[in-house]
Amino acid sequence: MSTKSRTPSKAEIAEIFAAFSRDNPEPEGELDYVNVFTLLVAVVLSAQATDVGVNKATRALFEIADTPEKMVALGEDAIREHIRTIGLYRNKAKNVYLLSRMLIAEHGGDVPSTREALEKLPGVGRKTANVVLNIGFGQPTIAVDTHLFRVGNRTGLATGKTPLEVEKKLEKRVPEHYLLHAHHWLILHGRYVCKARKPECWRCIIAQWCRYPAKTTV
Repeated sequence: MSTKSRTPSKAEIAEIFAAFSRDNPEPEGELDYVNVFTLLVAVVLSAQATDVGVNKATRALFEIADTPEKMVALGEDAIREHIRTIGLYRNKAKNVYLLSRMLIAEHGGDVPSTREALEKLPGVGRKTANVVLNIGFGQPTIAVDTHLFRVGNRTGLATGKTPLEVEKKLEKRVPEHYLLHAHHWLILHGRYVCKARKPECWRCIIAQWCRYPAKTTV
């Protein structure tokens, strides 16, 4: 079956996102943060880790270091101790320390609001930058994680071999007035309904438009 034949129509895509909007009008990410800087740090730490695990580790960290200046003053060793329960914590602690220094040196302690500037920070890739731009600055970006990548391909909304391919297709296909929340809806859908091993198709609110051929039943 070709990719073209598996793609829902423009009208169907509008129906899909209308259904998401009715079900959850104001979706939010599940990482805890207190400002744009702590959001950036939390997203950097969330790579190959669960949001629950990150939130548990950052609770005490953000109480004492919620600005780049405080994070640098805390030091890499202390940052590492706070996040040692998170996977890859040694490298992540180094990145958090270095990106904090870079924010101070090059951005006056502020988190930049462009993808280009964000991606120059240690530990920040396209997905992380997109999350920060979307949540922190209200820009209609699509952050493609493993959940969204799976949902895009399964449903036919955006089939692709790479996260970037899926991202670009969604940017073109999602109706403009749904773009701001689109990645939240798709990520949460993949996390809790369209799961990797056994998608719970029987309670899926977009099942009638989904192109996944191996739908499950209770």
